[in-house]
Amino acid sequence: MAISTDEQNNLPMVSVITPTYNRPHYLKEALLSALGQTYSNIEIIVSDNCSPEDPRSLIESFADGRIRFFRNSANLGMFTNTMNALKMAQGKYVAFLLDDDLWEPDFLEKLIPPLEKNPDLALAFCDHYVIDADSRIDEEKTCEYSRRYKRADLQEGIYQPFYELALVQRAVSSATAAVMRRELIDPESIPPEVGGSWDIYINYLCCRTGMGAYFYPGKLTRYRDHEQTDTNQSGTRNYQAKIRKAQADMFCYGVFMDDERLSAYKSYFQKQCGFVSTSLGIGLMRSQQVTDARSCLWKSLHQQFSLRTAVALFLSFAPAKIAARF
Repeated sequence: MAISTDEQNNLPMVSVITPTYNRPHYLKEALLSALGQTYSNIEIIVSDNCSPEDPRSLIESFADGRIRFFRNSANLGMFTNTMNALKMAQGKYVAFLLDDDLWEPDFLEKLIPPLEKNPDLALAFCDHYVIDADSRIDEEKTCEYSRRYKRADLQEGIYQPFYELALVQRAVSSATAAVMRRELIDPESIPPEVGGSWDIYINYLCCRTGMGAYFYPGKLTRYRDHEQTDTNQSGTRNYQAKIRKAQADMFCYGVFMDDERLSAYKSYFQKQCGFVSTSLGIGLMRSQQVTDARSCLWKSLHQQFSLRTAVALFLSFAPAKIAARF
C-alpha cells in the first residue's frame, strides 16, 4: 500500500544520486522509476559528464522540480562525476540510481522506515533483478547473482556489525540496491584512487561506524548487465577499463588490510589482492604493457602461488604480441 500524503509530509528527504554519460534512453527509464516511487519526498541529482548529446531537454520534459540537473563542462571521469553529485545531496538519506538501472515503485517505501525506526542502522539494502539491454529480466543471472553474493538465503533483519556481509560476501550493493545515511558518507574523504570501486569503499565507510545494516529480501531494484557497462566493453577500451578497476580494487584491499577493525579478514583481503593483482597483470599484458604486467605478476606470486599467475608470468617473457593473447 502506498504511503499517504500525511505520512509523506512527515518523512525525511532522500537524495537520489544519478551520474550519467551519453545514455539518454536508459536515463529516461531510470528517472521514470525514481519519479514513480510511492515515497515521494525525494530530490534527484542528475550530473551529466559532458555527454555529446546534452540531456537537458530530456530533464526539462519531466517538468518536475524534484530533479536538479548539473552538466560538467568537460568529462571528469565516472568517479569525480559521481562524487560531485554526492556533494550536492541535501537529504537525510542517499541512494544511488545509476543511469542504466531501475527501481521498483516501492524501493524507498520498503527501506526508509527501518532506518527511521532504528538510529543504529547505517544503511538498508535489498536483493535485485538483473536485466538485459532491452530491460528484460534475466532470470538465470538474477538467481546467479543472488547466490553469488549470498543474498539468496539471507534472512530479513538487522546485521550488526556487517563487515563480512558487505566486504567479504559483497551482499550489499550500495551502487544498485541500498539506502544510506548521508552523514556517514563524506565524499571529500574518499580518495580518488578508489575510482570505480567507490561502491565497496562506501560500504567500508558505513561498516566502520560500528552501526548495523537492515536487509529486505525482496528484489526492489533492477541492475542492467549490458555491453555498455564499463567492464564489458570490447577491445582496448575493455582492457583499460579492467586495468582501472583492478587498480581501484587493489587500493581498497590495501586500505582494508591496514584497518585493525578488519584484522579477522586480513587473510581474505590478501588472497583477493593477489587474485586482482594477477588480473591487473593480465590486463596490462593484453594492452602490451609487459614490463608493468610482469611486476604485478611477480608481486602476486610472492603473495600466494597460483597456476594462473605462474602461467601469466611465464608468458610475459614471450614477445608482446604473443603475450597479449593470454
